[in-house]
Amino acid sequence: MHSYAENFIAEDDVLARARARGLEVGARDISPGTGSLLRFLAHLISAQSVVEVGTGSGAGSIWLLRGMIESGTLTSIDAEAEHARIARQAFADDEISSQRFRLITNPVMDVLSKLTDRAYDLVVLRNDPEDLAVAVEEAHRILRSGGVLAIDTFFGGAKVNDPAQRDPHTIARREVGKAIKSSPALWVSTLSLAGDGVLVATKR
Repeated sequence: MHSYAENFIAEDDVLARARARGLEVGARDISPGTGSLLRFLAHLISAQSVVEVGTGSGAGSIWLLRGMIESGTLTSIDAEAEHARIARQAFADDEISSQRFRLITNPVMDVLSKLTDRAYDLVVLRNDPEDLAVAVEEAHRILRSGGVLAIDTFFGGAKVNDPAQRDPHTIARREVGKAIKSSPALWVSTLSLAGDGVLVATKR
């Protein structure tokens, strides 16, 4: 069932080539199922301004851009300059105008803290779990009311739901999940059929 859901929407040649370049440089990418989910969410809320933390090969960025409105702008943040380079190649391959994206290679938390309050429709987090709690706080600040937060690979290799797993990354994901679930400012759900699980929340 998981394999069927993950490959229900096939990736085209542009995405396949982007993913191959990502593998060459060791970039962490979204799964095809997660990509199609993000495209769906971006289209569902007519997203115009989106923030993505973790550019990877640019495959996730392309999924997002395809779901956003045509005048929308994606801000993608990654500490690795090599990831930005191959993402630009992927965007050119997909004939995406340079006016539709900003690729920023400064440290993630430094960039997030400088983004404008309540100015974004969708925030996708794919960053290191140890920074996740602060990243979620910043995401909540920059999201508009009704905006959507998505945390990719939330299940952490199926460890989050196992209380015996106590490594720092699993604990960080687990604590963030508890905080979001108990927050009166967010409606939250988890989706297990895309990649390694996606937590989605909307700002009330």
